[in-house]
Amino acid sequence: MREQTVEILIIGAGPIGLACGIACRREGVAARIVDRGTLVNSIYRYPLNMTFFSTSEKLEIGDVPFISHLPKPNRDEALEYYRRVAMHWKLDIGLYEPALSLQREEDGFLVETNIGRYRSRAVIIATGFYDRPNLMGIPGEDLPKVHHYYQEAHPYFGRDIVVVGAANSAVDVALETWRKGARVTMVIREPAIQDNVKYWVRPDIENRINAGEIRAYFESSLLEIRAREVDVRTPEGQITLFNDFVLAMTGYLPDFSFLEYAGIRIGEDPMKTPHHNPETMETNVPGLYLAGVICGGLQTNKWFIENSRDHARLILAHYLLQK
Repeated sequence: MREQTVEILIIGAGPIGLACGIACRREGVAARIVDRGTLVNSIYRYPLNMTFFSTSEKLEIGDVPFISHLPKPNRDEALEYYRRVAMHWKLDIGLYEPALSLQREEDGFLVETNIGRYRSRAVIIATGFYDRPNLMGIPGEDLPKVHHYYQEAHPYFGRDIVVVGAANSAVDVALETWRKGARVTMVIREPAIQDNVKYWVRPDIENRINAGEIRAYFESSLLEIRAREVDVRTPEGQITLFNDFVLAMTGYLPDFSFLEYAGIRIGEDPMKTPHHNPETMETNVPGLYLAGVICGGLQTNKWFIENSRDHARLILAHYLLQK
């Protein structure tokens, strides 16, 4: 197993991990980025027709202009943009190279991946959360008909599907599959569509529900999933629906186990916020930093690309000061 020494190791090749790599490059700090998947893996797993809520300039990193055809870029434009960023800055990136262990040593860290070991003075964890679905924990959730990720509507044409959730992902999935010929039922824990749903989409889903074109059960939850049926708890009692597919848009969770393994304290607050100094992004482990959405714990809608790009600058400023 090969061993390599770098000044900073960055775990996560999403937009914020890339921003950290660029900050290192600017300061002449030797850094390597590793990721368990492909470049900007979370964006790659977005629905094929997904459009960002943010405008393109808010997604820019490294002073590389992001030019999109419309004010709000789509998934393909974002993938092309971040590929260009990685090539422009000649970032040292190990893809499909998951970090398996992280140990604090006297003069830095030892990180082991599936192909080697890295010794570094500092480590930045920018892993996001999109790889770990928030499971419902009900019988039948492991059936092949249950999908926690959605790519496109075509496979659901002419099928009876249940969409679980009331946030942006669930609403987008419900509308797109309905327009492509699926018979859509939404099962929603809340009493209404969530307030943070994109303003240009919210009236559309509400109109479809009010017209009876998309059926919705509010203040309801799935109880069990079977090959051709699902059981739903509703305010009026339990019902059984004929069903071909369940699209569980229930959100995703950070990998708390890896953070704890690395020695990072997880807060006792309801959001389980990992301990870090918001002015430096350093955790309770000296030399170990957090960047991006991982900083919010379970509050995965707190940090986005546009409001966490600056984490890279804060980290490098603190690192260089301590060096």
